[in-house]
Amino acid sequence: MSDASAARPAAAPDLEAARLLWEAYAAAHPRAVAATGGERTVEGFGDSERLADELLAIVLDGRKRATAELVSEFGVAGERLPRVGSHWIACDGHGVPRIIIRSTELRVGPFDSVDAAFAADEGEDDGSLESWKAEHRRYWQRTTAARGAGWSESDEIVFERFTVVWPPEHADPERADRL
Repeated sequence: MSDASAARPAAAPDLEAARLLWEAYAAAHPRAVAATGGERTVEGFGDSERLADELLAIVLDGRKRATAELVSEFGVAGERLPRVGSHWIACDGHGVPRIIIRSTELRVGPFDSVDAAFAADEGEDDGSLESWKAEHRRYWQRTTAARGAGWSESDEIVFERFTVVWPPEHADPERADRL
């Protein structure tokens, strides 16, 4: 990742476009929205334009249905930890909202608590546990160093599984009838 897009931060989310995407989802699935009080976050995957686009692409093609983030990153960003049923409007590297995901499973634990099934559900690289550990170790060392902090394998991590719920052309079909 030595080209400019690898180092370039993702653009800020287009909040007006996110609002419109959310309104369309809320009109189609009012019960799902009411269950969470309309709470949602708007952000992208990763820490760069390129990584946001790469990770969103594997969500869109169906390989990625899990993600992981350090608990401390939520605090630094002033955000609450996700909850089962919470929504996330995922943006591409240019800040364009593309999909809405909904958390289906959450667990907090240390780095070594990740298992092969979770690594496969993240869908990144070759999908192996070894690759997951190598890439996430590198990612969290980079992102914590960028904010002047350190990272340890004992740091708490949020392990999250999700489903894509909107727009219909990207929504996971097995979830559509349960919203």
